[in-house]
Amino acid sequence: MSRMGKKPIDLKDGVSIEVVGDEARVKGKKGELALRIPDVISVAVEDKKVVVSRSGENKDAKAKHGMVRSILSSMIKGVTEGFKRELEFQGVGYRGLLKGRHLSLNLGFSNPVEYDVPEGVEVSMPDQTHIVLESIDKQVVGQVAAIIRGFRPPDAYKGKGIRYVGEQISLKEGKTVA
Repeated sequence: MSRMGKKPIDLKDGVSIEVVGDEARVKGKKGELALRIPDVISVAVEDKKVVVSRSGENKDAKAKHGMVRSILSSMIKGVTEGFKRELEFQGVGYRGLLKGRHLSLNLGFSNPVEYDVPEGVEVSMPDQTHIVLESIDKQVVGQVAAIIRGFRPPDAYKGKGIRYVGEQISLKEGKTVA
């Protein structure tokens, strides 16, 4: 049996979960999220705990068991605390400008990179070289952060580019003079 999947999830105060058919809805103080549950998985709420179980022992059911439990746990954390990703620019002249939900990034290209942040993600820029993304959905905030980082990933030789705050970049050694 899946070790992660059989562990029950504690429901925090102010969080409610309802399972209707093949869909689980989690409501909290920050919002509401929904997840479609696969046929081989069942979700039950028992006295402030969410229990995820599977109907079969085939490979597909085993794979989805821990995944559904992990996603439900992230949804509960998201509607209570939310998720946050921070990006920073490294490099001379690298900076960004935020206008509403529109990012204009100067990343050393001939033209600025334009990006519209999708709904459900709150974006802020404390200064020109930092971007803070917040959302209740862990997958969405991670995807948006990965897209923005993908515009100019950190260079392997100088470390210039967009990186997550606290990310360690191992730099390659350049050409050395003998």
